[in-house]
Amino acid sequence: MVGVITGVFCGIAAYFILADIYRIPYMRTSKAVNNLAKQQKEKTSSLDVWLSNIASFIAKKIHLNEFKRMQLESDLRTAQMNISPEMFMANAIVKSLIVGIFAIPMLFIFPILSPVILFLAFILYRMNMKGIANRIKAKRAKIEYEFPRLVFKIEKSISHNKDVLGMLKSFAPHACPELKHELDITVADMRSGNLEVAITRLESRVGSPLMSDVCRGLIALVRGDDNTVYWSSLSMKFADIQRQQLRLEAQKIPKKTKKLSMSLLVCFMLMYVVVIISQIISSVGVLFG
Repeated sequence: MVGVITGVFCGIAAYFILADIYRIPYMRTSKAVNNLAKQQKEKTSSLDVWLSNIASFIAKKIHLNEFKRMQLESDLRTAQMNISPEMFMANAIVKSLIVGIFAIPMLFIFPILSPVILFLAFILYRMNMKGIANRIKAKRAKIEYEFPRLVFKIEKSISHNKDVLGMLKSFAPHACPELKHELDITVADMRSGNLEVAITRLESRVGSPLMSDVCRGLIALVRGDDNTVYWSSLSMKFADIQRQQLRLEAQKIPKKTKKLSMSLLVCFMLMYVVVIISQIISSVGVLFG
């Protein structure tokens, strides 16, 4: 017990010493500045402010090479995360430190668990760093799910109208939030600049092979080419892809049902086993009583 108290007080003392050395502002000051910057009514929790202060301090100490920084910045932009690459890495480090700091009191309580906690902190850091890839993958899947409807609308519209800007603008309100966001950016780019450049930027932001097929057809429309056959074949291709996706989702349902059925069966068996064991125990008690 004495070791636990000693470890806790040592950790608190180390925090206050480091906070004074590196001039970390008071929580009330940071909270007021954060709420003023956001210009919103909801209040920021003290824990979020404290963690953001530590992450901001760590971000200033992180130095990335130019290639890695550009790649991470592109991924953050694609994932719609409006933070710098250094801040993203700092957030991952802070989250892992929240777990890793428990290794200090464990040295006084149960030393063998300290390496385990440090390993868990490292795993958490890796998961946070890979989280952006999972977020991009999920966003890309939602956007690709909308492609059959988008291609079908373009296929039906090009017979009497080849206004690419009007097509994308009219489809955007009916798309999923992820695709709507990308189309809104593209429409704004088209109004302020070159149409082909705006479509090329859309392709690079989404980073999907299916989007490349769509953008290739849109660029051909901008140039005035007659690619009605291309859109018809693309519509059939996307319809087949959507049917395959729906088929895969349908195949997952029996597996989930099977797991639930097995769980229900185990529960029924446990009920019978408990009743049988209780009856046997009561019968043994009568025999030896």
